[in-house]
Amino acid sequence: MPIGVFVNVLSVALGGLLGALAGRKLPAALKTELNVVFGVCSMGIGIASIVLMKNMPAVIFAVVAGTALGLACRLGVLIRCGAEWMQKPIARLFRQTGGAPGGEEFSSSLVTLLVLFCASGTGIYGTLTSGMTGDHTILIAKSVLDLFTAMVFACNLGAVVSAVAVPQLVVYLAIFFCAKLIFPLTTPDMVDDFKACGGILMLATGFRMAKIKEFPVADMIPAMVIVMPLSWAWSQWLLPLLS
Repeated sequence: MPIGVFVNVLSVALGGLLGALAGRKLPAALKTELNVVFGVCSMGIGIASIVLMKNMPAVIFAVVAGTALGLACRLGVLIRCGAEWMQKPIARLFRQTGGAPGGEEFSSSLVTLLVLFCASGTGIYGTLTSGMTGDHTILIAKSVLDLFTAMVFACNLGAVVSAVAVPQLVVYLAIFFCAKLIFPLTTPDMVDDFKACGGILMLATGFRMAKIKEFPVADMIPAMVIVMPLSWAWSQWLLPLLS
């Protein structure tokens, strides 16, 4: 049962509605400081996952190789192009009903929201973990952050932020059920290394949110795909040779 997915999607929808009702009443300083707090929370969740690591060389190699693969394939650019494609029908619908502003700034902000809520490393990692192990902790913790993030964006963009929950639900459900198929092929050590790899991405996400360092988090996503095969290969082939 994708409980974590539903909680996360509802948090975005609710946050968008609350932010639209609040309008522009939230002070700018509060929005800025909240982003820093969100970043620190993301770092904390990431560190808690990293300590589960079983095969450090495999995880480190997965992060480096996965990021190189993402950069070579321009994954971050492709994700943003997909978000730009998705924002057009959402923006058109809300402009027709008078529920959202127009202009280039609005479109750019909506694309940022789609990437943040539908294709973030934290969201994909949390959904995969939820699907493979039934542990919804990551998604529920992310939901608290997303609730307030959606509220902040909705103060400026309006109720259109709530509509982002629809493509988010579709993407996360697809990832969740794919993870269900993968889990029978894994071992406990592979799952722990996967969590550690996801923790590194969450740590990088926290640095971005706090505006400390702009890590290419979207391009790092392939690391979560290759980390489990590398973990298995390390424990089954390379480690016996070294010992």
